[in-house]
Amino acid sequence: MIALADSLGWRRFSVIGHSMGGSVAQRVVALAPERVRRLVGVSPVPASGLPLPPEQHELFDGAARSPDNRRAIIDFTTGSRRPAAWLDRMVRGSLERSDAEAFHAWFTSWAGEDFHGGVDGSTVPALAVVGALDPALTAEVQRATWMRWFKRGELVELVSAGHYAMDETPLELIRVVEDFLRADARADAADAADTACAVDGPEGNGSAG
Repeated sequence: MIALADSLGWRRFSVIGHSMGGSVAQRVVALAPERVRRLVGVSPVPASGLPLPPEQHELFDGAARSPDNRRAIIDFTTGSRRPAAWLDRMVRGSLERSDAEAFHAWFTSWAGEDFHGGVDGSTVPALAVVGALDPALTAEVQRATWMRWFKRGELVELVSAGHYAMDETPLELIRVVEDFLRADARADAADAADTACAVDGPEGNGSAG
């Protein structure tokens, strides 16, 4: 990802990652914190990994090649509230956009690897967005991990979403993420206004004399 940013000529950039992609986004901060302007994790896997009980480990391990396993995972992590047609569409999309070997390798990585020392104490502004219907990567998990490690961490819980906020409540997610990413622009505008006030004349009409 850093190499891609270099090829595009991006000195600094913001990173957004979902689930195990949230773990990848945290790795970018661990490797090059000076390059990351802002970080967003949507139901992010903690940088400490996410050890699973044996039965859940078996379910996820088999999901690389089993559509039924993927469907069960999606159903569970959305609170078992989504209709069958939606679950079927999510499974089809997952199968079409992923490679079985890569899926399995990433599962091994995000479940078992702990690199949180690389982000502990980070000053990069970092937003974690979770869904209230997700029983796995909950707000409590993020408070014990993300919010402890990132000094400028923020946490938002979407009450109508599970693990897949971009599919379940896309407009709510867009609003939260855009507000967070635009905070720098608002700060720059405020600084510019403060500068203008500082050079204003005694009558407040913009003249110095």
